[in-house]
Amino acid sequence: MCEKINKVNSWLSSVFGDQPVPHFEVNTRTVDILYQLAQSSEARCSDTALLIEDLKQKTAEYQADDAHVRDVLLQGVGLSCGSLSKSTSDYVSALVDTAMVLGVRDTSLGSFMPAVNNHTNELLEAEKSNRRLERELNALRKRLGATLVLRSNLQEDINKTVKSQAVESAKAEERLLNMDFVAAKAKELSHRRERAEAQLQSRNMDKSLTHQAIVQLSEEVTALKQEVIPLQKKLEPYMDLSPSPSLAQVKIEEAKRELAAIDSELEMNVNFK
Repeated sequence: MCEKINKVNSWLSSVFGDQPVPHFEVNTRTVDILYQLAQSSEARCSDTALLIEDLKQKTAEYQADDAHVRDVLLQGVGLSCGSLSKSTSDYVSALVDTAMVLGVRDTSLGSFMPAVNNHTNELLEAEKSNRRLERELNALRKRLGATLVLRSNLQEDINKTVKSQAVESAKAEERLLNMDFVAAKAKELSHRRERAEAQLQSRNMDKSLTHQAIVQLSEEVTALKQEVIPLQKKLEPYMDLSPSPSLAQVKIEEAKRELAAIDSELEMNVNFK
């Protein structure tokens, strides 16, 4: 633990330099995290240093190649560095810079062409990958648009459902209140009917005077009247006959007896009720 803390403190001091190191809580977790960061940082610094050394070495090699190429070119044509024009010197420098960018070891055509082809292939692959990514991006945008529309529709349906549920809930509550009112009213009417029946019983009221008994009696009277109608129709033919005192007297007596029997039956029914 102490070794890790010393390592972390040393790394933080090198990172912040002259600035003060910010305060942090010293515990096992923070020390482990900072220790891992210190190791990663040192590894990256070491890789960076190696890369810098490699670049320095390549720069020295390119400079040596540049000097060699210049010497060869100048000696081949019998020229010296001082005799070159500014434009020629610029072209030579551009040629060297191009070789450094392409990463070739010399400026020969055999080195330039493979390097240019490699970079061209890399460019084509990058463009191909870019087109593929563009297609995927467009597809994602379309799916995103469809998803947003679907989400909007679902949200609208949810809002409608919520409103409908609120309305139905209000209606259900109103129906419950109406049911409670109807139940209370029915209970009240039932109590009133029971009190009325108790009052009628206490006053010894005849059941034949009740509404139900009167309705039943009226139905029976109507039925008896219907029975009288055929008898009256039987008497109608005799009303038009020429006067025959004896025969008329007999028929009259028969009709009177039938009417008297019907009236007697009617009175018995009324008295019985």
